[in-house]
Amino acid sequence: MNIKKIRGHKRIWKDIETWVNDNSILDIENLKNRQREYTKIWVSPYCDYTMHNSEYPEPKGKTRGKILNGLIEIYTAWKKQLDALGEPYYLKIWLNDPYFSQSQVVCAIGDFLNFYDLTFFKPDQAYADKMKAQIKNLPSEFNWECRLDELHLNSNEVGEPDDYYSEEEYFKEKHWFDAQLKRPHRKTMSKSEDGEVIEYYSIKLGHTWLGSFK
Repeated sequence: MNIKKIRGHKRIWKDIETWVNDNSILDIENLKNRQREYTKIWVSPYCDYTMHNSEYPEPKGKTRGKILNGLIEIYTAWKKQLDALGEPYYLKIWLNDPYFSQSQVVCAIGDFLNFYDLTFFKPDQAYADKMKAQIKNLPSEFNWECRLDELHLNSNEVGEPDDYYSEEEYFKEKHWFDAQLKRPHRKTMSKSEDGEVIEYYSIKLGHTWLGSFK
């Protein structure tokens, strides 16, 4: 994997300010219609797609701190607006580690109030406490809940050679799939309506810390 260099941090810091300003006001009417809303870190280059076999490094140092403060600022602004609705709501920062650039602020109301409760796998408390002791600089004004950030695959993922344009593409995909299953993962099984048994694989990528004000 080629790691691209990042230049122009002052421009990135200006883009962070713009991102925060553009996302601090909830579209309440849209929220009432969709009953959920989120904002990711829409800051270039961290939100940009890269060519195959290359990626940008995760934010660090002063840039990471500014983005984290931006997530907190958006969360705080959304909380005031949601409080004004006078109804129950879900609002959390999803702080990803080590893939910090995938962090976001998420909220939900109404029928989707509990929609995100099963988004992440919840490890046992002993594991969560161990991970929390190892991570640094979690903002102290928040309660942080440990969850697993996982890649989810299933036994039908690759398909058959006839599903691909070429045999080469099929074997390339199968090689990638087999390599993923060599990593530590959880396995569950279910049966489809036609009786087919499907295996599901949840491969740990890192952790997602769910944060909300104390």
